[in-house]
Amino acid sequence: MPPRDTRAEIVVSPGERPKRLDYFLANRDPDFSRAALRRLILDGRVTVDGRAARPSRKIKPGNTIVLVAPRAEPLEIAPEPIPLDVLYEDDALLVLNKQAGLVAHPAPGHWSGTLVNALLSHVRADELSGVGGRERPGLVHRLDKNTTGVMVVAKQDGVHADLARQFKRHTITRLYQAVIRGVPRRREGLIEVAIGRDTRDRKKFSARTTRPKPSSTRYRITERFAAPAAFAELSPQTGRTHQLRVHLAAMGHPILGDPVYGGKQAGALGGVTIPRVMLHAAVLGFLHPLTHRPVEFAAPMPDDMTDVIRRLRAHGRGTPAGTAESKPETGAGPRR
Repeated sequence: MPPRDTRAEIVVSPGERPKRLDYFLANRDPDFSRAALRRLILDGRVTVDGRAARPSRKIKPGNTIVLVAPRAEPLEIAPEPIPLDVLYEDDALLVLNKQAGLVAHPAPGHWSGTLVNALLSHVRADELSGVGGRERPGLVHRLDKNTTGVMVVAKQDGVHADLARQFKRHTITRLYQAVIRGVPRRREGLIEVAIGRDTRDRKKFSARTTRPKPSSTRYRITERFAAPAAFAELSPQTGRTHQLRVHLAAMGHPILGDPVYGGKQAGALGGVTIPRVMLHAAVLGFLHPLTHRPVEFAAPMPDDMTDVIRRLRAHGRGTPAGTAESKPETGAGPRR
């Protein structure tokens, strides 16, 4: 059976500045590259106010753009024996400590070697919830490729729906650890910046967007390094894409190792090489969908991150930020 077409209709908002049609669409839809959109436009699959247009057509507020694109059939996802660090598992769900470099699910550029491939090697496909679709079995939420830490995977559709509601209502306990460039003036605070897909770079999120969504993050600095850098504990109050990375960059203290939001200097600081984004999901807590009892899971900080902290301390004695307070337990396993 040939793949069905998908139809999308976009009305250009009043505040939009005139720009090329292909550039406008590329910034609106991350699923298509500018080259792919150009091909669709030249094939007559894009109209502006009911008429075929060229890629260079300048759009303006009030234009109605219709894009009709072939829907690709999903590829068969094969199980792959990729090691998983399982923190907890029962008949309802699975909690794991995701390693760096592991993409959550198959997508263009990453059709194999993903967390989903690993999950299908650990359990059968019919033992994972199907709410997320064929490409994302069991995935209730995601961590970026180079972010490590605790993730929960649903084995049943009802469990998936329950966890998704908890994430949507922001009743989930989430604590992240990060090493950031520079030292904020305030030891702790709340970052409130509405963010959305960046108008100039479709792969990034920022406050420079036509569709801002409210987002907030609480932060606390627990150690300062001479580099200068700092160790931060982050508690997202909302769950926007790239939220923590965007918020820290907006504050002027991007997460070390993040070239997207930290610029060209992200890979090194004070002679210390930063191998990846220094962000770790340390704690995840929620109500178990079947027992309705609170459970909390913690993952130890990965070796590459502890090594960066050790080397930053070697450049100058790390100093605690403010009065001593107990840090969250980082041993793996459920906490009740």
